[in-house]
Amino acid sequence: MAHLIENMAFVRETPWHGLGNRLPDKQPLEVWLEAAGMDWEIKTTDVLFRVGNGSNFNVHPNPDAKVLYRSDTLAPLSVVSPRYKVVQPKEILEFYRDLVSLGGFELETAGVLKDGKKLWALARTGEETLLKGGDRVKGYLLLATSCDGTLATTAQFTSVRVVCNNTLQLATNDRVGAIKVPHSTQFDPDVVKNALGMGASAWDTFAEQAKTLSSRKVNRIDVTAYLINVLGDRHAPIAEQPNEKALKAVIDLYAGQGKGSTLSAAEGTAWGLVNAVTEYVDHHRRARSRDNRLDSAWFGQGASIKEKAWIEALKLVA
Repeated sequence: MAHLIENMAFVRETPWHGLGNRLPDKQPLEVWLEAAGMDWEIKTTDVLFRVGNGSNFNVHPNPDAKVLYRSDTLAPLSVVSPRYKVVQPKEILEFYRDLVSLGGFELETAGVLKDGKKLWALARTGEETLLKGGDRVKGYLLLATSCDGTLATTAQFTSVRVVCNNTLQLATNDRVGAIKVPHSTQFDPDVVKNALGMGASAWDTFAEQAKTLSSRKVNRIDVTAYLINVLGDRHAPIAEQPNEKALKAVIDLYAGQGKGSTLSAAEGTAWGLVNAVTEYVDHHRRARSRDNRLDSAWFGQGASIKEKAWIEALKLVA
């Protein structure tokens, strides 16, 4: 199966799927745009429809719709409302310009999915926390958008557990989720940055919660109840759970097969449960391709599962 990645660029370690153009550190925006396959614009044109048969037909415009297409290949991206506000590929990278120069952020990867229908960039914030046993977790900021209406322009603080590359979204503005700008609204990077508050409070809260979870020992009853609440059906008997394979896979990851599962912060703890679920979603859950798995883990059903895993873990220490 062909990869859905149009192109991408990264610095340092090869990313999750092993594809892309490696760049030296601290490259200018123009180099990133070219290497990430983002050096094109989203253009708009009229939607036309044909009335008639054979050679006897007329072409008419539809004033209630526009076609978005790539400026380089002229490939169509989607049909949208005239009110649809486009976010250009360059705007995704420009968002990080002052965060990199003033805020201590460092752009690590950027790319294009689905022939340009989805664009993203991920930057390291410089925040990190160290849990027991050398379990290191680093902070990142993800900015992504779509050209086909499947994703609002989304800014999301994310944690990455170094030992296994598991990812977890952080709460922002005292709520779980992300800063989302619908395509019916003009994207204003300054407004989004102010709403994010540079992530200091979100990271501090996350780090404290992670340490608390790593100190919360769990027993077999806790593990069973937690995994059924996250992945199963709490109204069904244990022997009749509908997601049996997923439950078994996560139990195995938690019980020692997962990366970092034997570190003292994770072994026998609520933190270990969270990371068993996130490793399953990020690296083992069935998907048509690794790229589809990433899309799900960041924006789709996988992200919802991980959010639920975090919320249920916090109930264990409430």
